[in-house]
Amino acid sequence: MKRVPEVIDCWFDSGAMPFAQHHYPFENKELFEQQFPAQFISEAVDQTRGWFYSLMAESTLLFDKAPYENVIVLGHVQDENGQKMSKSKGNAVDPFDALRQYGADAIRWYFYINSAPWLPNRFSGKTVQEGQRKFLGTLWNTYAFYVLYAEIDQFDPTKYVLDYDNLTVMDRWLLSKMNTMVKTVDESLGSYKIPEAARALDDFVDELSNWYVRRSRERFWAKDMPQDKINAYMTLYTALVTVAKAAAPMVPFMAEDIYRNLVCSVDASAPESVHLCDFPVANEQYIDEDLENNMKRVLDVVVLARACRNTSGIKNRQPIGTMFVKADFELSKFYEEIIAEELNVKEVVFTQDVKDFTSYAFKPQLRTVGPKYGRFLGQIRQALSELDGNAAMEQLNAGNPLTFHFDGNEVVLEKEDLLIDTAQVEGYVSESDKGITVVLDTNLSEALIEEGFVREIISKIQTMRKEADFEVMDKIIVNVDKNDRIISVIRENLDEIMAEVLAEKVEFGKISGYEKQWNINGETVVFGVERI
Repeated sequence: MKRVPEVIDCWFDSGAMPFAQHHYPFENKELFEQQFPAQFISEAVDQTRGWFYSLMAESTLLFDKAPYENVIVLGHVQDENGQKMSKSKGNAVDPFDALRQYGADAIRWYFYINSAPWLPNRFSGKTVQEGQRKFLGTLWNTYAFYVLYAEIDQFDPTKYVLDYDNLTVMDRWLLSKMNTMVKTVDESLGSYKIPEAARALDDFVDELSNWYVRRSRERFWAKDMPQDKINAYMTLYTALVTVAKAAAPMVPFMAEDIYRNLVCSVDASAPESVHLCDFPVANEQYIDEDLENNMKRVLDVVVLARACRNTSGIKNRQPIGTMFVKADFELSKFYEEIIAEELNVKEVVFTQDVKDFTSYAFKPQLRTVGPKYGRFLGQIRQALSELDGNAAMEQLNAGNPLTFHFDGNEVVLEKEDLLIDTAQVEGYVSESDKGITVVLDTNLSEALIEEGFVREIISKIQTMRKEADFEVMDKIIVNVDKNDRIISVIRENLDEIMAEVLAEKVEFGKISGYEKQWNINGETVVFGVERI
């Protein structure tokens, strides 16, 4: 055995791959030309001076052209502190242990949505689990919701068509969002914008679950199979199947489960795998930008109003009389009704004047004001405390700074020079963001308080139904004891409560079946539920 001294750099072999693999130029000329240059290659950043360079150098020398049209450089995987993984440091993660613990889909999803592929990725089990909960968990729960009610109703989507002209606004909004999502994901993947594609899927699934399904639940509870219920089923079914197809390249196992159960179980002629289906194509006719923009405005208002409720400490089940909205847009009565129903508010009033309910307090932003006007800070604080908060805020929003004069010196404060707090007026709670101000009237009448009791009573009985393992459509008997005020509220609202909890009868002064003690708005009561 003897060493050959003339050993060429091993990277020459890697650079020769495009033609050497086909034994070109000695044969396979057509095959080589079909595959050269490559549309796309990808490797980690350490290959910049290795494979990427050797490919480029040899291709340029031999063919006077680049060997690839697109290249994605992948950043290295680091530990959760940003350190290089190393066995000697003890911070290396065994990929097979991670796969067993979190699942392949969750790990894939983490890398897709966490950051751009060419940046270093800090691998953190907590972050993987967060993505697992937020996207995969939400998608699976939405799918499970459909399956639960479809099985109860024996709903077969192959027996119906999605009749767009007869759909509700909520259905049309979801289909518009779905087709916008498909278009965004398709264009993003085609441009190698991986996180953008993942975020489009993530946003759609979030709104599918936390807005469409939540707003449409009662449609699935309707008796028999009216057209509105069919529309809700078909819209949700279409959205779930489309998401499964669009997400299949990223979360292949969950997408396969959803597709096979929703599609293959009812259509023997369908492709046997989601990975044999064509990628979905956006239907531009279903995309309604005005509808999407209006619904986004609704969601912006709802987010602020929920923050107001949290600040006030008033539960969502307690109705509120009036809500005021100040914004640079108006919404039709239809959207106002959505806001009112979502927030359990009797009336939504759009107004340009909320001065009676809210004001603003100002303090200097020391980071910017200090270097410019440090010697006037005391006077600035005093002047800001004496301002008419609403008038000053209107001036700033119009793009005009606040101007003061101290000892012959002019002080000009822009919006970024100020710390702005919303000052609350007693009996009202307000929140502002994105040019929108929402004010809740937190003064509760006796009628509103009683309605709040009714909502809480219904909620507690529904919880007991679940805890007692009753089926969704089981009829029950409700027993009530130990609190005269709760009994009085139930008697006054008996028909509504019975209809909501599927009760055939309510008996007072006795307890049987599954029983539980509750505290409802400070009132202690005992309920019992029995399946008929």
